[in-house]
Amino acid sequence: MNLIVLTPESEVYNGPIKAVKVPGISGQFEILKGHAAIVSALGKGTLRITEDSGNQSSYTIQGGFVEVLRDEVSVLVTSVEKV
Repeated sequence: MNLIVLTPESEVYNGPIKAVKVPGISGQFEILKGHAAIVSALGKGTLRITEDSGNQSSYTIQGGFVEVLRDEVSVLVTSVEKV
């Protein structure tokens, strides 16, 4: 599965992942390979990425949207800061 994280200014992340946990407006949820197609609003919180290698990274986001389509995950956020 591939993840891309974008802000209006730059591409923050682009690469293969095992999972990503996002702060939905109704609570956190995790996206794994084979996840159903979805578009969801994101709230302020932490975006947690687990790469294929097992490495993990976290980012604080201020809100945005996530789209999942055929194991392609796109996260569009207003601002992001690596934790």
